[in-house]
Amino acid sequence: MAETKHRMGDRKDGRLIRELDSLHFITAIIYPNRCDNEAYISERVDLTNMNRYLEEKNKNESDFPYTMFHVVVAALIKTITLRPKLNRFIANSNFYQRNEVSSAFVVKKEFTDRSEEALAFIHAKEDSTIETLHEELRRQIKACRSDTPDSSTDTMNILNKMPHWFSKFLVKCLRVMDRHGKVPASIIETDPYYSSVLVSNVGSIKLKSGYHHLTNWGTCSLFCLIGEKKMNPVFKPDGSYEMRETVDLGLTIDERLADGYYYSKSVRLLAHLLQNPELLERPANEEVEY
Repeated sequence: MAETKHRMGDRKDGRLIRELDSLHFITAIIYPNRCDNEAYISERVDLTNMNRYLEEKNKNESDFPYTMFHVVVAALIKTITLRPKLNRFIANSNFYQRNEVSSAFVVKKEFTDRSEEALAFIHAKEDSTIETLHEELRRQIKACRSDTPDSSTDTMNILNKMPHWFSKFLVKCLRVMDRHGKVPASIIETDPYYSSVLVSNVGSIKLKSGYHHLTNWGTCSLFCLIGEKKMNPVFKPDGSYEMRETVDLGLTIDERLADGYYYSKSVRLLAHLLQNPELLERPANEEVEY
């Protein structure tokens, strides 16, 4: 994303959008809370082409195989790069364009009830591809499964050890700072609610895709839930069908950022990329016909 000169009203994580139309300008003031403006979109993806692609991709990759999750993350990042209104957020009733495209997710250290969780954060670039993102995911997941806590978790651990009345006071102060974009970078650098999109692979723990709320903390305005793979009928134009492996995605969005037409085209682009994953080998900012 091209760098722009910092101006009065900009935040360190986003540029104040000054060229808004009147409808969106007023909307942010009338409806100030992100959680009051959620819209949910469900999309079913045929995995036939993706499975074939992953099989080919993993012929020479045994240490850290490519998975459906990696493809979904890469497709989301390319979609957000090409559809920049998805990378906006509203804070303190103002619209901002985020300075970078990023994705965050939670990594469970072990699949046990008592296992801890760690927070991973992917910072994408305009020339990011599925290969570069795969390497970054490898690094992030390895770090998350180590014994060293991420900075956000470390801060929460410190607050949890303080007297609760004092911790609550500090958190209230942080919420004021959050509204004005003043939370220290050291606190939010691994906070998933400051990313462009937060991804949760609930299919990995045998859950169906569904709705997940946004939050009024942070700036994340897009949440993607990846469900469990299932065999479902895929219908052809003549009315016949065949059973294929599919996955359901649940997308929760802040409806104030764009209109339904913009979101509709964005979801179509995402589905097109997932069904044609070889397109993800091209730079994230390279246009796609769909």
